[in-house]
Amino acid sequence: MKKGVVISLVLVFLLTACAAEKPAEKTIVQQETKEQTPKIQTEVKSMRLTSNDFKEGESIPAKFTCRGENINPHLAWDDVPEGVKSFALIVDDPDAPSGLWTHWLVKDIPSDVREIKQNSVPGNQVANDFGKEDYGGPCPPSGTHRYLFKLYALNVEKLDVDNKGDFYEQVEKNAIVEAELMGKYEKT
Repeated sequence: MKKGVVISLVLVFLLTACAAEKPAEKTIVQQETKEQTPKIQTEVKSMRLTSNDFKEGESIPAKFTCRGENINPHLAWDDVPEGVKSFALIVDDPDAPSGLWTHWLVKDIPSDVREIKQNSVPGNQVANDFGKEDYGGPCPPSGTHRYLFKLYALNVEKLDVDNKGDFYEQVEKNAIVEAELMGKYEKT
């Protein structure tokens, strides 16, 4: 009888302890690249970035690469939150052999602009990793690379920056929301 009471108490204790445990937390693992894209923290909103020239996850037409005219593709955005004072655009390649490669930096895009037409610049450019301010299209040495077109809605009218490092830092500091469009390109 005494043995049965002890076993019952142990079972009650174990059941109570198990019920009180928290469920396991999920862990998010990010795939490593040679150099991680600087993660710019923004509020979760629904701003969307699209293009008439390619769709999310699809191939970027050669016209917009080093094998073609090397001009920027069309970009458009909507669902912009209130209070935006300007936009900034970053185009980079996280798959470059040397690490993150920046193809285009545009700042001071006016808050009423909702589109960048092909071969146009609606703001001020900052030098990219090609050492020039103009758009530098996809040009991977080998394999298929991803190209991230990232538009940031900012809480300032102008970014007082003149280099890539300061650009990323000031965008992170002043971003309200981000929209991203990813295209792929393989040089053949």
